[in-house]
Amino acid sequence: MSGQQAPCAADREIAVQFNSVSFSYGDIKVLENASFHIHQGEFIALVGPNGSGKTTVLKLILGLEQPVAGQIELFGCKCGQTAAWRDRLGYVPQQAPSDQSFPISVRDMVRMGLLRPSQGYAAEGKAAVMQALEQAGIEELADRSWRALSGGQRRRALVARALAAQPEILILDEPAANMDAESEERLFETLGKLKGSTTILIVTHDANFVSTLVGRVLCLGDDTHQRYGIVQHRTDLAAGISGHHSGAQGARVLHGENIPTDECCGQGHYG
Repeated sequence: MSGQQAPCAADREIAVQFNSVSFSYGDIKVLENASFHIHQGEFIALVGPNGSGKTTVLKLILGLEQPVAGQIELFGCKCGQTAAWRDRLGYVPQQAPSDQSFPISVRDMVRMGLLRPSQGYAAEGKAAVMQALEQAGIEELADRSWRALSGGQRRRALVARALAAQPEILILDEPAANMDAESEERLFETLGKLKGSTTILIVTHDANFVSTLVGRVLCLGDDTHQRYGIVQHRTDLAAGISGHHSGAQGARVLHGENIPTDECCGQGHYG
């Protein structure tokens, strides 16, 4: 069952660009001649099995690793040339901070998002923190202890922390991992409100189904096509799949239908 075609993003600025990127850990090849781009305001899913290189792609975007060949650009700036571009990124890790008993409030946790690599703490204060809490739908938890939160609440608090600095690109690593259905739905409701104004990249090991919010799917570790490259697949609304329109797993990834990675119009669906 087909859904409504997403509008073309080709007239918007390119936020992330990989040009023939290769990367290896010693003799272990991860990426080879991988190319793709993401336009500003797009909602993209990066999928692939464990060990396929998804985390490596994130590290390359975040500037934690450098390619051995090729070039990566964020908003037209080559990664590694300046630290200022990192201020335009918000990152939500898969795992919450390891010390769950650390005595800190949710408000203070979110305030950490105002610490910018090139400037220290941003000038914004309470207003920025409260706006981020409201965006994530957890303003009522502001004064609660971090250790008193459920797993789903912690994940949304981490989203709020990333949003506090008003990033232009929001990257989420396995955002729905270990979440119950209600928490997952609330998280994707938050992301749905950001879609179009913030570039969103979610990373997931589920290579078969994605949220209907996703406009395009980039796939790693596809042995039938380009093992160390990145291929792009079409999506279709998945009849009979549980999940709300903005929640998880409402669209089926069509692995048999590849699209050139330089093509970016009308591949996905809005929910």
